[in-house]
Amino acid sequence: MLVPLLLGVFFALLVSTSGGAQASPAGTSVAPAAVEEPECVKPKERDDDTIHVQGCLRDKRGGGDKPVPGVTITVEDDQGKVVGTGETDETGLFDIPLPGSTIDVLGKTFTIKIDTKTLPEGTALQDPKQVSLKQKINLETDVFVTFPIDDKPEVESDLERALDLAVGGIVFSLCLAMAALGLSMIFGTTGLTNFAHGELITFGAIVAFWVDQWPGDITIGGLNITFVVAMVIGFVASGAFGWLNDKALWAPLRRRGTGLIAMMIVSIGLSIFLRNVYQYAAGANNRNYSQYGNAAPINWGWFTFTSRDVFVVVISVAVLGATVLALSRTRMGKATRAVADNPALSASSGIDVERVINVVWIGGAALAGLSGILLGLTQGFNYQLGFKVLLLVFAAVTLGGLGTIWGSIIGAFVIGIFIEVSTLFIPAELKYVGALVILILVLLVRPQGILGRRERIG
Repeated sequence: MLVPLLLGVFFALLVSTSGGAQASPAGTSVAPAAVEEPECVKPKERDDDTIHVQGCLRDKRGGGDKPVPGVTITVEDDQGKVVGTGETDETGLFDIPLPGSTIDVLGKTFTIKIDTKTLPEGTALQDPKQVSLKQKINLETDVFVTFPIDDKPEVESDLERALDLAVGGIVFSLCLAMAALGLSMIFGTTGLTNFAHGELITFGAIVAFWVDQWPGDITIGGLNITFVVAMVIGFVASGAFGWLNDKALWAPLRRRGTGLIAMMIVSIGLSIFLRNVYQYAAGANNRNYSQYGNAAPINWGWFTFTSRDVFVVVISVAVLGATVLALSRTRMGKATRAVADNPALSASSGIDVERVINVVWIGGAALAGLSGILLGLTQGFNYQLGFKVLLLVFAAVTLGGLGTIWGSIIGAFVIGIFIEVSTLFIPAELKYVGALVILILVLLVRPQGILGRRERIG
């Protein structure tokens, strides 16, 4: 039921967000020079069977358009290995051949990086965060990119920085909320503290990445929807993986009458097993999706965000809203809440408890997988993505109130926003520690969590 709504939101949003695809954020196309300065002299056409990464750096200070020579550019493959390097010439042009023949690089993704230390004094990138561009080679033609250069940006005030961090915190909180809601649903109906939930998060990100790396782009009416298709497939595959988890492992253990402590220990073993499988199958390198990786910043009053942030927020809100409505209004949702309150009484009332639990596993795993996909979109990922955020997911569920719908979402917002904004005062390396301190302080005052009920404790 969530998939049709999700698809509708995807395609409605694409028109406004697709500008961040691959290496084509605002500023990556070169406008004709407006002043009498030497233009980039492109190399003559070659007859060799290679693809080159080319670009033209121009200094836009004071409304001008001057060449920027002597800037170092490097090209890395999808494993992070440097495969080419070069410098801009007197006209601002750089020209770096990719290794191998054309057929060797088709379908591969390369990262073009600029060494900001070699920029002329007094200049900086228009977007200081855009020090690299990702480019997937889809055509047998040279690739042309650029890095817009302007005056050094003014230093942000503490208020502006806090607002920017708050925006990042909201985006992170929404991703965290989907994983927390999925964990809360599973805990509420089964009582299982599932330490393998982090691997459900990673599973969605890996499946979406594999789909995203298929040769060629998927387009509709000239609009590139490769990542959207990858996200939908990852979402559905995660739900199927949750169904398989329950049918193959958890349902047999429930039928045997295995205790919750023993099942929790099993989940720890499953987590370690799946993490090693992911490392073997997907490798240990950091991964990024081919689209929305270099979205241009959007300034809206005091707030700065990107089209990628808008994409993540709209998708997350739509899915969370649909899930909450389904749990509140549908027959299956009411049955789920009944099972969470009293499984024995629900069974005696005619509710198929096993079927409800199986549906909850499908929905909870799908939410976790989508959370992993969107986290991978905003910050990249590797095989340990879910393991790294698992403690935060548990913190969000516990802080909001175990087994509650809105509690896990509110807990995720408290944790996510605090994590990002706290970097104003503490080193970024300690931001997760600060969130856990907040968790401890809140639970000392309200042990049942923000929205939890006392009778749920014990």
